[in-house]
Order: sequence, then structure tokens, then C-alpha cells
Amino acid sequence: MTGMLAQVRSYDRSVQLLMANQFTINLGFYMLMPYLAGHLSGTLGLAGWLVGLVLGVRNFSQQGMFLVGGTLADRFGYKPLIVAGCVLRTVGFATLGLVDSLTALLAASAATGLAGALFNPAVRAYLAAAAGERRLEAFALFNVFYQAGILLGPLVGMVLTGVDFRVTCLVSAGIFAVLSAVQIRALPSWDGESARADGAGRHQGVLSQWRGVLANRPFLLFSGAMIGSYVLSFQVYLALPLEVRRLAGEGESGTAAVAVLFAVSGLSTILGQTRVTRWCKARMPAGRALTWGLLTMGLAFLPLLAATALPVPAQGPGRWALAAVPPALCALLLALGTMITYPFEMDTIVRLSGDRLVATHYGLYNTICGIGITLGNLLTGAALDASRSAGLPALPWLVLPALGAACGAALYGLHRTGRLTRAVGLEVAPAR
Repeated sequence: MTGMLAQVRSYDRSVQLLMANQFTINLGFYMLMPYLAGHLSGTLGLAGWLVGLVLGVRNFSQQGMFLVGGTLADRFGYKPLIVAGCVLRTVGFATLGLVDSLTALLAASAATGLAGALFNPAVRAYLAAAAGERRLEAFALFNVFYQAGILLGPLVGMVLTGVDFRVTCLVSAGIFAVLSAVQIRALPSWDGESARADGAGRHQGVLSQWRGVLANRPFLLFSGAMIGSYVLSFQVYLALPLEVRRLAGEGESGTAAVAVLFAVSGLSTILGQTRVTRWCKARMPAGRALTWGLLTMGLAFLPLLAATALPVPAQGPGRWALAAVPPALCALLLALGTMITYPFEMDTIVRLSGDRLVATHYGLYNTICGIGITLGNLLTGAALDASRSAGLPALPWLVLPALGAACGAALYGLHRTGRLTRAVGLEVAPAR
């Protein structure tokens, strides 16, 4: 831990602040969002489909607007979009705790999603630019702060929600308000993107800008291949908790087993990310690291596949162990695969962008992967339902490794053909 902090201090103030910002963003977000559904259905008494609508609006507004957020960041600078996103999330989270009408809840939910679409591409593009040649290591550290916020947020939220969910909302909004003020005052404006790109993002029409990014075939192929990594890693929130609940039930034992999943995932990343990145960087190029990361994520589901061959105890410690241990091993391997891929993934996006319109590329990448997560979760849910109705518990744990293998093979093909090392189709069109 001391070595990691020393590594953080070796970067300039802007990089350090971006890492601290991401921890705080995730702290404020995850202290509220896991408990929002319970507030909507319990305190406010909304029907299940209305709860789903409110949550769905947040996700749709974020995933659907990533490209717009990235484009705006390239046109107006990274800092304004980061600040705007934090201010908007301040308003959105405060509103969620203070209103009870459906219209206001939908507006607040949309605002919180749009906020993420504004600052996420800008933060990553700023970090890549400010870290320079050390951006691979910077993204590894960034992921540590990212996961630390995810790990701590629900714990803080559980305490505050025990008092009142409105308290959670207001505290979370206060965190984003303070974060907004700190960034306005302390985060340097970064105009290096326009200098590196000869003003591409600011002097090019939006449609022409998008056409240039969409013409970048290696980037699009890479984005498609990486969808699998997001579908697989998201199963920590979907398939694994459902499997734990199926075996351990909905009581305290099931809750404890689910908590083990998140603890394993978050703590392993915090403790191991920088070591894994350093080891991979010393031994393999980015394309091979990405391939091994995807394969590792696919292999993560083999403990669950093996567990389907074991008899299920009727109750007692044996049943809890069967519910907790294979999913925990899966979560650990998924975390390892993510540790391998994430820094190289973020670095590859910058490289494939040709160091131009970086935030726009991040925005489109997030949108593509977000659509992929939605479709992948629908298929995963269908596989889970089919496995139970047909009496084939192994089915999902066969499909998910196959997805990892297919995406790993696609990445290896892109690596072998050199498509992960060069950008194509990024000519700057004249302004219109």
C-alpha cells in the first residue's frame, strides 16, 4: 500500500486529483444507488414496473448520452464537462431524496445518468492526456481508486439509510457539491487535447467529427471484441448473486454470501491491480494482455460449472459453502481478468484514436459496451431461466466461458494483424 501511494504521489496534481475524484464519485454513487429501489418500492410505494422505469431511465440516459458527453468534452475542454457532470449529479441526487412525484423522480433519475455521461469520458481523456507516457500505470491506479469507492460506498450508504434514505441522498449530494467546488478551484484546465489534435475537436463540425470516429475501423472492431469483457464482469451483479440466492436463500446467509462476492472483487483489485499491471507490462504486448484477460474472465465461470456436478446439501454449512465458495472463486478470477485488461484497454483506446478526439472515442466506446451489456444481460437472464426450467444448471456456465473464448480469440486476431497498434480514418474534415 505504501508503494502504491508513493506511485500516486509521483504524478502531478491533476492526475492525483482525478484519481481522488473518481473515488469520491463512486463513493457518492454507490452509497445511494443500491438502496434506491427499496426506497421507491417501500417508502414511496411505487409499483415494481415504475421502479424499473425510474432505474431504467437513469441507465438509458447515461449509456445513450456517452457519445454526446465525449464530443462536448473534445469541443469545450475536459474540465468544464467534469464540473458540469458533478453539479448535475448534485442536483439529481438531492432531488431523489426530496420529491415523491413520478415526474420529478424520472427527471432526477435522468439527470443523474446524464451527469455520468458528461464526466466519464472527460475524466478518462484528461487522465490519459495528463499522464502522458505513463498512462498505462495511471489507469491501473485509477482502477484501484475506482474499486475502493465501489467497495466503501454501499457500507456508508447502509449506515445512512438505516437512519433515513433521504439522509443518504442529501449526504451523497453534498459529496458531489464539495467535489464540484474542489474541481472548480483546484483542477487545472487542460487544453492539450486541442494542441495535439490541431484543434480537431473544436474546429470540426459534430457530424463530421462523428463520421471520422465511425470510420476508425480498428477502433470499432476493438470495441466490439471488448463487449464480452463487460458482459462477463457484470455477472458479479447479475448471475452470481442470483446463483448465491438460489442456493443460500434470501435470508442472512444469502446476504452474507453475496457480500463475500463484492468484498472479494473489490479487495483483490485494490491489493493486486498495480502488481498485475506491472507484471503484464514487463512480459507481453497490449494485445496479448487483453487476450489473456478475456480468457481469464471466461475461465472464471468454470468453478460454477464444476459445482453443478456436486450434490446439493439440503441445508447447513455444506449448502452455504456450495453457495459461497464457487461464486467467490468466480468473482476473484473475474477481478483478475479485469485487472489484466483495464489499463491496456484504456491505453489502447487512446492509441487507436491517434491521440485525437480521445473523449469522443471514449464516449462511443462506452455506448457500444453499454448496449452490449444490455443485450448480454438479457441473454444471460434467458440462459438462467432456461437452465432452471429445463433442469440444466450447467447451461449458463457453459455459455459465459464460450463468450470469453470468442472475444479473446477476436482480440488475438486483431493483435496478430496489427490492428491494435494503429488508427485509421481519423482525417479532420473542414469546419462547416
